[in-house]
Amino acid sequence: MKRALSIIPYTALRNRLFHIVLLLFCATSVCAWDWWPLPMAQPDTCRDSLFYAGGVSAVVSSPAGSPTWIHGNRNGEISTMPYSGNIHLGIIKPATRPSRWYDWDGAAVLSGRIAGSSSEVHGTGFFSLLYAHARLYVFDITVGIKPIYSTLGDAELTAGDLLFSNNTHPIPRITIGIDHYTAFPGLYGYVEVRGGVTHGWLKDNNPYIANTLLHHKFIGGRIGGKWPVNLTYELHHAAQWGGYENGVLDLGNDWNSFVRVFSGKQGGATTIEQLNTQGNHMVSQLLCLTAKGEKWHIDLYWQDFQEDGAVHFIGGRRNSKDGRWGIHAAQDVWPFISGFTFECIQMTDQSGPWHDRDGMVFGGDDFYYSNGVYKQGWTYFGRSICSPLLSPTNSRVWAYHAGIKGDIYGYRYRLLCTYSDNYGTYHVRLNNHNTAVLLEVHKTIQKAWGLDFGIALGGDFGTLYGTRLGGMITISKRGIIKSW
Repeated sequence: MKRALSIIPYTALRNRLFHIVLLLFCATSVCAWDWWPLPMAQPDTCRDSLFYAGGVSAVVSSPAGSPTWIHGNRNGEISTMPYSGNIHLGIIKPATRPSRWYDWDGAAVLSGRIAGSSSEVHGTGFFSLLYAHARLYVFDITVGIKPIYSTLGDAELTAGDLLFSNNTHPIPRITIGIDHYTAFPGLYGYVEVRGGVTHGWLKDNNPYIANTLLHHKFIGGRIGGKWPVNLTYELHHAAQWGGYENGVLDLGNDWNSFVRVFSGKQGGATTIEQLNTQGNHMVSQLLCLTAKGEKWHIDLYWQDFQEDGAVHFIGGRRNSKDGRWGIHAAQDVWPFISGFTFECIQMTDQSGPWHDRDGMVFGGDDFYYSNGVYKQGWTYFGRSICSPLLSPTNSRVWAYHAGIKGDIYGYRYRLLCTYSDNYGTYHVRLNNHNTAVLLEVHKTIQKAWGLDFGIALGGDFGTLYGTRLGGMITISKRGIIKSW
């Protein structure tokens, strides 16, 4: 005879399972899991060090100017003119103590440059770095001249971020927040966050607006922790605001103006800002899917961009066709190819060609990186703050970009290749194309006093710039002054 099945009521079964899962969870948490995993929980075995850094470089190019990747994305240090020479010297203290409850770093690097063509020569000096940064537990504060980098991709291989790239001189700023992804309390490291607020000064004194101010805030989250797949989302808001038009008209530099800029509200001294928003605003969202192993990782990322209207989730606006899509792969097993990046940048839609026409408002012609008040657009010292492929006069761009780097028996190399179709703007239309290439190789020779020697060969080919060829040689050295 078969034994009768014992049927446990559903409610009792659910309660038993709940208590079993809860008991296992608590036991696992107490025995094996860290409810808030932070580096500060590990023993501090590192040391602090102070380094010196110095170097010289020389560029010789075609009369039309230096090629795109000879001068682009180098923090504005290399001139766009055909001939230039640079020298830099400084001291650097990196952050090296992640396991300590506080850490700090800073740098003071002074650069000098002479650049010119067959008809003119210019000389200038500037601080390429002059900053101090401190971390107190998980919170960071940065004061001074330091680049604002994107968290996507590889800075050596990317074509550049749609909002902040390293194409121009670093902007003097104060930033407060959490710079790096940090575990959220109580979630065992499977949810991480970062965010911050920046106030900056655009001190290039362009001919339109003097002493323009910069606002930038960002917030991001990452889920996955130690899992082999992570998902990252970030929201960035940036704005040019304040300053003095023609050195006279106050465009709003007080606290009330800051509040309006922070929240994207109307106001200010001009009719344009009273009807729209005070300042020149831009919003970018980032979405990244990461697969990782012990010695490799692959990032699939998408960045969108908008300049007007309410913020919608990434891909939810009329200009959703515009953005940057990329893949970056890195590994440290086989040094010959340690990193690879491929990106597509499409910025030609801009919500359509018409903002208004014949009394009807279409809401298009977003006119990226431009503004009716801040006529210099999204630039600093005449260079795009975003990717060098984009500018206020050439924002409708479709580009494909690839980069690869590695180390072949001590010869560190990177190779970049970019093809772009350039359509100008809806106001001034172009139809030009360009292919930009770069091969750069560095070698440190210990027998030559530990000097690092580099050579770069680049070129532009197409109708945008014509044919531009150029080369750059560099000699640099870095060493320890003191460790403690």
